[in-house]
Amino acid sequence: MKKLVFLILFLFVVMEANAQQVIPLYKGAIPGAKTPPADYVEATVNGTDGVARVSKVVTPTLTAYLPSKPNGTAVIICPGGGYSILAFDKEGTLVAKRFSDLGITAFVLKYRLPSDAIMEDKSMGPLQDALQAIYLIRKNASVWNVDPAKIGIMGFSAGGHVASSLSVHYNDVKVQNQEGISLRPDFSVLIYPVINFGSYTHAGSVKNLLGENPTDAQRRYFSGELHINAQTPPAFLVHANNDGAVPVKNSLAYDEALAKNKVPAEMHIYQGGGHGFGMYNKTTKDDWFESLKNWMTANKWL
Repeated sequence: MKKLVFLILFLFVVMEANAQQVIPLYKGAIPGAKTPPADYVEATVNGTDGVARVSKVVTPTLTAYLPSKPNGTAVIICPGGGYSILAFDKEGTLVAKRFSDLGITAFVLKYRLPSDAIMEDKSMGPLQDALQAIYLIRKNASVWNVDPAKIGIMGFSAGGHVASSLSVHYNDVKVQNQEGISLRPDFSVLIYPVINFGSYTHAGSVKNLLGENPTDAQRRYFSGELHINAQTPPAFLVHANNDGAVPVKNSLAYDEALAKNKVPAEMHIYQGGGHGFGMYNKTTKDDWFESLKNWMTANKWL
């Protein structure tokens, strides 16, 4: 058994400092990928606001934050950025560190951003990477001391769209899964998420994912609230009433559909905060992450 664990780690894991692991999402060729042009190179820009923005992701990865005393729960974190960049630290690594402190194994997903230059179908690239992430973690759950029945998906803004898309389209398998492993998340955490691709959407996310002229079928497929059923994972949602980028109606519609299908859910709507407040909404003393901890405890994930 020890030899098997070592082999899996050798094949999938590149070690970094501070007990982090950077794990290539795919072994070998990425399904549906195209050879990128020579000038299509991943870049990270550190803004004056202190946020690291990653663009032109060619090789998707999981960055694992492994707690010293894992409790069995795992969370895949999808940073946002309108499908044009990834706010990798603000909505990724900083969140993962806080989960790790609680004993939760956290994986930050560096998913490919939609581009015709590197994908045969750019609209499916981010969802495909999310499907592959949960496949990889559930398949190798014992390696990371993860309970395969306690794996959740989390996302901010457009990353929330990735997370909600996985939550409703987990049976639309777009990755190699000969073992027939379930790709359904056990829960979802959606922070000011893009949900709807219709009348109350984030126009930039729609354009970046689907192009200038999306079809009605595409808009419907990527409107998560339309595909919720009794098997949709329980959800925890956070939004601000004055969000000028992603209308609060996105979270409200998702929650309403969950309630209609009797799926457990909890939602927190702030008076202020706008869009993109990350871990801390500075307009209130309330800490939504503390409420998340309470919700996870009540549902036996913490």
